[in-house]
Order: sequence, then structure tokens, then C-alpha cells
Amino acid sequence: METKKDLLYSNDHEWVRVEGEKAYIGITDFAQHSLGEIVYVELPEVGDDLNAGDVFGVIESVKAASDSYLPVSGKVLEVNEALSDSPQLINEDPYGSWIVLVELSGKSDLDDLMNAQEYEEFCSKED
Repeated sequence: METKKDLLYSNDHEWVRVEGEKAYIGITDFAQHSLGEIVYVELPEVGDDLNAGDVFGVIESVKAASDSYLPVSGKVLEVNEALSDSPQLINEDPYGSWIVLVELSGKSDLDDLMNAQEYEEFCSKED
């Protein structure tokens, strides 16, 4: 399992890359490995205002369908349209294939996320 030291992680297996007042969000290597071959990604609408913990999309694999939960509150600025035609990009590069870009409502939600080491320890208990 790969983790990136410069990202934050949720206990729902989403990663967050903060850039100023914006955050890119995707699913972790652990999540994509658990799901298996991803065949469909349902994306949110640009302009949606969502709270931390809200479902922002669905990822379907050959094994199962799984809700994706937004780890931070914010407004959807952009979605990764490439995933509509090529959902397998998440399997190929989970940290390069972000799903959604949000404008953060505030940074307090970031305090509830894990750093890479904490996330690795969290995942070791789920195996």
C-alpha cells in the first residue's frame, strides 16, 4: 500500500491535498486496491455546497459499489471529467487521479484528518 507524505487522509479512505483555500480529493491506494477494478465513477455537480461527511459520489467496481464521503466542507469547483470515460485511472494512479476539487469552507475540518503515518497505522488494523 502506498501513502503520500504530503497528503491528509480520512477514515473513509479519501485523501486530501490542500492548496491554499482549495482541496483536491480522491480515494487512497488502499481503497482502490480493496475495491478492485473500477468500472464507473459518479461525480458530483460543479457548484454543489457539501459538508464534511456528505456523499459526493459513487465508485463502482467489479466487486461492489461504494459511496465516497467528502472529508472537508466546501463548494465543488471542478470534477475530474476524465474519470467519466476512464474510471480505471484511479486504479492506475490513485493519487494522481483526483475526483473533485473543492473550495474549502474553512480549515477546521482538516484537524479531523490523519497524516500519512496515522493513516498507515489505521489501515494496518483494517487488513
